[in-house]
Amino acid sequence: MRECDFLVIGAGIAGTSCAHWLAGDAKVIVLDMESRPGYHTTGRSVAMYTEAYGPRTVRALAKSGYDFLTKPPEGFSDVPLSEQSAFLFVAREDQLSSLDTALAAVQELSPQIAMIDPDEAVERVPVLRRDYLAGAFLDPYAMKLDVDAIHQGYIKGLNNNGGEIVCDAAVTGMERRAGKWHLQTRQGTFVAPVVISAAGAWVDEVADLANTKRIGIIPKRRTVISFTPPDVTLDSDWPFVIDCEEGFFFKVEAGAILGSPSNQDPTYPQDVQPEELDIAIAIDRLQTATTMKVPRLNRSWAGLRSFVADGNPVVGYAEDVDGFFWCAGQGGYGIETSIGMGRSCAALIHGQDLPEDIRALGVRAKELSPSRIGSP
Repeated sequence: MRECDFLVIGAGIAGTSCAHWLAGDAKVIVLDMESRPGYHTTGRSVAMYTEAYGPRTVRALAKSGYDFLTKPPEGFSDVPLSEQSAFLFVAREDQLSSLDTALAAVQELSPQIAMIDPDEAVERVPVLRRDYLAGAFLDPYAMKLDVDAIHQGYIKGLNNNGGEIVCDAAVTGMERRAGKWHLQTRQGTFVAPVVISAAGAWVDEVADLANTKRIGIIPKRRTVISFTPPDVTLDSDWPFVIDCEEGFFFKVEAGAILGSPSNQDPTYPQDVQPEELDIAIAIDRLQTATTMKVPRLNRSWAGLRSFVADGNPVVGYAEDVDGFFWCAGQGGYGIETSIGMGRSCAALIHGQDLPEDIRALGVRAKELSPSRIGSP
């Protein structure tokens, strides 16, 4: 039996970012069911930072991490966490109303994001079809994120502060006795007064073990393809391109195109794999919106993006059992929001309010609290 102050279930970006900020003044152990951290979602992410994507709370949490991602603390990583790369939202004629609505929403937090002329959009990304494109807006301060560097930075910080990650440690049972949780795993029993559930798509299964109310997490499959279009000179300076109604996205990475139909297909917690229909839809949409052809794929994969009904993260203590804390529902925004989420989790776990800079962006603890969620 091993005892600590905080047990975190899940060693993806949610669990490790939370543990990173907890470990400075407490003993923290992170349990993960897989043989390596970040296997299911974090390691499959096509991560970008933009203040133009997601619900307002998500965008504010992302914005709170900008300085960290551009100028990380000394020793956090040996390589840059981010690289500037604009983010371009595009629209057909019938989507212009959606484009206007999206832009109006994001400019409240980020006035630097602005409409650009379709001709300029094609100049920036020459493979876009001018006869397809009717409107566009640009986030000039978006960034590509190094997922592995960010994730490993959290793990290194955790380890340097005396914490640890235990892999192959799926939780098979939970019981609260004498003010402490006792977790049974394949690696033995772990004991702590507080358990943080950061198990991604599996958080409701963890809730069942703890006999606490589910939050109604919905894992959604997203498929990504990689291909090298013939007769096209790819430029790594092209912006990340996304349809304003999330019908597709693509970007240049490592001399190839990464693209997706931006699908959000409800599924169940699993080692999710791409489906042929999703791949075909991705190819069709990309060949419709651009001049690129897809003769064959380099590879394809899928990941899980887990949401609750309102799309905002779930951060806070359960109301019906003691010492059970939720760190869940980051959807597809987990990498860019991990600084704000990790710091928020650490503050709320200690009974404090959200950090001042996050509150200054209009985020309130009640917007994140599991108490906002009715019966799933």
